[in-house]
Amino acid sequence: MYRRISGWFAALTLAALTVVLPARAELVVGRDYVPIVPAQASDTPAKIEVIEFFSYGCPHCSEFHPTVSKWSAALPGDVVFKRVPISFARPQWASLARLYYALEATGDLARLDAAVFEALHKTGSKLYDDKSIIDWVSAQGVDAKKFSDAYNSFGVVSKARRGDQMAQAYKIQSVPALAVDGKYLMTGGKGFPELIALTDQVIAKARGERGKK
Repeated sequence: MYRRISGWFAALTLAALTVVLPARAELVVGRDYVPIVPAQASDTPAKIEVIEFFSYGCPHCSEFHPTVSKWSAALPGDVVFKRVPISFARPQWASLARLYYALEATGDLARLDAAVFEALHKTGSKLYDDKSIIDWVSAQGVDAKKFSDAYNSFGVVSKARRGDQMAQAYKIQSVPALAVDGKYLMTGGKGFPELIALTDQVIAKARGERGKK
């Protein structure tokens, strides 16, 4: 009960801070965002694309997940939000990236997304190899063969590799990190409420550059 109340209170506190945090009058390169050079093409050029680079293995990503999930669900219609799990060449994190895409492929991502973070960072589950991952997913009620087939599929392995390629192209140095419109990189070093507030400002900047009101 204490854990539930504590988590609920923390979520309310973050939401309140996000609301009252004043927007900076002018964005400053290097302080508020870093230009992505060269700019990266978007899969959805008609919309402003925001990408969250993350890993299930990252404790800061686990802490950020409730905040970014709530924020991304309320983004305006001209903004599309994507998540890209990356590994930084760590074999354990590479397996977790495949876990993400396999859950997406089986249709279980929405149900188990937060549960993966909780298993790793609250209950101490060691989901860092194929067997432990498949066993854990099976224990959550997912058909083991269906998940295993997806986890080992060419499509899932390719998506995980593509995520690491994107991380290099976007010059991601740490996670969580948010990239806006393939042009601007936000990092998590400022604290989550300020990170979200600054990202909103950078989205407005990108919208203005596209000639939109």
